[in-house]
Amino acid sequence: MHVKRRDVLKMSAAALLAASGAMPAQAASKVVKVGAALPLTGPLSPEGTRQRNGFQLWADTVNAAGGIKAGGDVYKVEIIYVDYQSNTPRAVQAAERLITQDKVDFLFAPFGSGAVKAVSAVTEKYGVPMLAPNAASEQVYDQGFKYLFGVFTPNRTLTEPVAELVSKQHPSIKKLAILARNDLFPLAIAEEMQKSAKARGIEVVYFEKYAIGTVDFGSALTKLRSTSPDWVFVSGYTNDMILARKQLVEQGVSGKLLTMVVGALDPAFTKGVGNQSDNVTTFAWWDSHANYKGADIFGSSERFVKLYQAKYGEAPEYSAAGSSACGAILQLAIEKAGGVDRVKVRDAIAAMDTMTFYGPIKFGPTGQISSLKPPLLQIQNGKPTVIFPPEIKTGELKLGFK
Repeated sequence: MHVKRRDVLKMSAAALLAASGAMPAQAASKVVKVGAALPLTGPLSPEGTRQRNGFQLWADTVNAAGGIKAGGDVYKVEIIYVDYQSNTPRAVQAAERLITQDKVDFLFAPFGSGAVKAVSAVTEKYGVPMLAPNAASEQVYDQGFKYLFGVFTPNRTLTEPVAELVSKQHPSIKKLAILARNDLFPLAIAEEMQKSAKARGIEVVYFEKYAIGTVDFGSALTKLRSTSPDWVFVSGYTNDMILARKQLVEQGVSGKLLTMVVGALDPAFTKGVGNQSDNVTTFAWWDSHANYKGADIFGSSERFVKLYQAKYGEAPEYSAAGSSACGAILQLAIEKAGGVDRVKVRDAIAAMDTMTFYGPIKFGPTGQISSLKPPLLQIQNGKPTVIFPPEIKTGELKLGFK
């Protein structure tokens, strides 16, 4: 076999370093492969891009630190991305290929509860642990699966605090109108909002679903306006929220409180609607004002935020943070398991009870995280302001939108 002279020199240098103890001899031979099927094109591409940013920041941070040290080995991280083009059946196909053809060790989940639920049947079939950064609906986790874990708390942990706050501090808000994307998470969060409001005597005067891919909310918003709501709640994703906010203005819908979930924290939302983003309230599972110090690769919320801003030029929101958290959790589990054995890593995740930059990590019996207190935010003067919980609160809720 012909070997170029510079390659011989490289190999000789590496051998000398290994022999002298300056580097582990086995480091270069170990790689942990993680598959990630994401919606990098299509209507969900803003969400998919944020997930990829979070995953990649974790991988780059780990590799820059020398890799994952477990059981006497050192593993470099390789993430294999597949674009499923915002089409859930393609996400399922991509997951199958990543496991059977690319031979990944673990999976990061696609975006949204619907896609995660569909893909989880594949990962359960092959016994591959999958960590989901963007799936909150309990319907995802009630399937009795052992290999699925999610870092978003159930939907009611978001709707209950805001309904309680409104009913106690702003009793003049008596009528709620809800417009929900007919998709697993957006519909589930809307239904939880309905329950939370009704439980506190707030009348739900309008509840309608819109189809995935809707490009005109005019008819729905005309009917919504006729109910004269005090509070308007719209659920969907970033591109839905941009269009809905613009058309709320066009239709002359106004009131005391406007809540838009999710996507309102995406910089693309504020850029897309300008000052119409002011006073929009929204939910999150994490915020950059958090001040957690943890045992993970990032070490603290503050360091994570700095690394993310340096790499991507903007502050991270909860979706990106949840994605990095999935990586941090996987790393801690691999270290605890002493390697990449899937069953041992799965068991280490299930038993985890630790603090990270993302907050306390502990999973319930269904695999959904049970240890977080999600914040309620409101965009004020173009910037997110934390309204709840009190520990990280940065402002008071403001009423009024038009």
